[in-house]
Amino acid sequence: MDKDLASQVQMMFTPLNRQSAAGSFPAPGALSDLLSKYVDPSAATKTVVATPRMLSCFATAAVEMWLRAVHSFLISVSLTKASPIWASVAGYYSSHYSIRAWAHLFGAFQLHKKRQIVRLDRAGRHFIFEKKHGNDREHKFYWKLVSEHPQLVNDPFFYPNQEDKLDGGHRNKANYWDHICRYPVFQPLETQVLKERIERISTIHFSSVPVPRVDADYFPDIDNIQIIAYHRIVKFRNLVDEVCANNRFWKIQRTPSWCPLRFSVVESVFVALYQTMP
Repeated sequence: MDKDLASQVQMMFTPLNRQSAAGSFPAPGALSDLLSKYVDPSAATKTVVATPRMLSCFATAAVEMWLRAVHSFLISVSLTKASPIWASVAGYYSSHYSIRAWAHLFGAFQLHKKRQIVRLDRAGRHFIFEKKHGNDREHKFYWKLVSEHPQLVNDPFFYPNQEDKLDGGHRNKANYWDHICRYPVFQPLETQVLKERIERISTIHFSSVPVPRVDADYFPDIDNIQIIAYHRIVKFRNLVDEVCANNRFWKIQRTPSWCPLRFSVVESVFVALYQTMP
């Protein structure tokens, strides 16, 4: 992690270290409500000083979104046999929530109703408000922003959202394709089976990052969707650990009590340093 990003993450989490970790999440919609007060519809851009409250709300929004990714991953795994279609959709949303967690950690947020994009400057001192355009749809915007960020630009686990292929294609096919006809007898996984599948996902060795296949012969490609989602979850946790290992808020949230994950992975040995994603 470069010094600028480390400093930015530290500034975001520092206010949370001065209060009890229990009940430290703000009310639902706190960040969007806070940022909405600064929107000026008549201005193309607007610069606002980053207050400790604003910074801490970005930190809690990132962590809450990461927890949402973890929870969605557990749902995906638990539905692996019971509903392959929804296992793939939940796996995609686990990845999407991870991507949003990264984006908020990097200081970016979309105000959907206000049609504004908010970005933290590289020094971490000001937020820049700018008008949202038609091609800034959430499932495109956040993925593009994260994949192009200097911290992740060379990481093959992060790439722009391609709605016609990869993990994004699974969500679209599950929602809009006709005659999928994949309905096995509904049998939820027992706790032990769930843990065994997670253990298998976390210990798989591979020579290059697996690409979810969305063509008819492979759909739904649940294994690769879950592998990608899991690694994105772990990578976020590891990065925050680098800077905030002793932060009282993060120390509690990094291992949720409701989660059976150990957040470990077998480090892959890649054929090339990084594989270019299609």
